[in-house]
Amino acid sequence: MKSKTLAVWLALLGGPLGLHRFYLRGLGDAIGWLLPIPTALGLYGIERVQQHGQDDVLSWLLVPLLGFTIAACCLNAIVYGLMPREQWNARFNPGAAQEAAPGGTHWGTIVAVALSLAIGAGVLMASLAFSFQRYFEYQVEEGRRISE
Repeated sequence: MKSKTLAVWLALLGGPLGLHRFYLRGLGDAIGWLLPIPTALGLYGIERVQQHGQDDVLSWLLVPLLGFTIAACCLNAIVYGLMPREQWNARFNPGAAQEAAPGGTHWGTIVAVALSLAIGAGVLMASLAFSFQRYFEYQVEEGRRISE
């Protein structure tokens, strides 16, 4: 029996590593195995910012990958948390009754959904702001080079 509350918390806390996908679909889930790739690339981008500064072009391409992955996993947590009990049990607990307890929503589920909304929205806005700021600064710099 797959617990909705546990799946929401796994998506929130371990989503970028694919933990929620492995919990719900097993170790054979391809997307679960692919999720750590943009996570690792984004972490590498953060490391490049620390080493080379914010003017490193590769870093402003890589850093948002981490933010978008975290935001997508937070969105998954919200979708899981808001899924009705009957739909949850039909999808993830097919042998169970529609009213089975693991598909229920509890306070732990609500707290995780609220945190997912706050963290996901914040990370998404920060990723977009970082990307656009770096892009437009790069365009201004290139415009200055051309005009010289």
